[in-house]
Amino acid sequence: MGTRVSPFAEDDIPRRIPRLQDMTLADMPPEVGLFPLSGVLLFPRGRLPLNVFEPRYVALVEDALATSRLLGLIQPRWREEDDEENLAPPLYGVGTLGRISSFTERADGTYAITLSGVTRFRLLRETTPRRGYRIGRIDASTFAGDLNEIPSEPFDRTHLLDSMRRYFQRKGLDARWSLIEQMDDSMLLVTLPMICPFPPAEKQALLDAASLTERVRVLQTLLDMAGPEHEGPPS
Repeated sequence: MGTRVSPFAEDDIPRRIPRLQDMTLADMPPEVGLFPLSGVLLFPRGRLPLNVFEPRYVALVEDALATSRLLGLIQPRWREEDDEENLAPPLYGVGTLGRISSFTERADGTYAITLSGVTRFRLLRETTPRRGYRIGRIDASTFAGDLNEIPSEPFDRTHLLDSMRRYFQRKGLDARWSLIEQMDDSMLLVTLPMICPFPPAEKQALLDAASLTERVRVLQTLLDMAGPEHEGPPS
């Protein structure tokens, strides 16, 4: 049998979804499945590994993989009455569209995925849930700059890293400082807010910051304001 030759040159094969670096506002869906996680941030250009095991979020991952591979990571606003009445908690107004850039399906039907941050979005309202997970009507136009992020103004990198070292020491935490110190400024300002164990409201303040320059200001303030918990790493 002869070899069948594709009518397309390899570079001409059309993609079903654009590459991450080629995404524009036109590629952002008007509605997206929501993945509420408290105390977890994903910034544009950040990467976040997640274990997905709840049936409703397994369904969310399956549906995202079958379409745009996008889902909305967003923090819930926990209220005591929501737990008492078994209500779904309200959500913060800003989240991040993450694209599933890698995934592994386990034998038990759960997933290990990596989300790559694309852009932030405003949650306009929730619509009818689908397969057990929440759906949000969103608008990403406010954050168009996330797709081509403007660098921050010059900042005191040494001061920021020194503050983070003291913060981690007070919390009894460790970090791979050699890797952190090698990051360029833009990646540093993506990574540090994601790995610092701030309370959810403080995490949200970092996500809400209008620019990288504003994010530096908020991050430096949070690091300097954090009170001591430990004098050093736990024994």
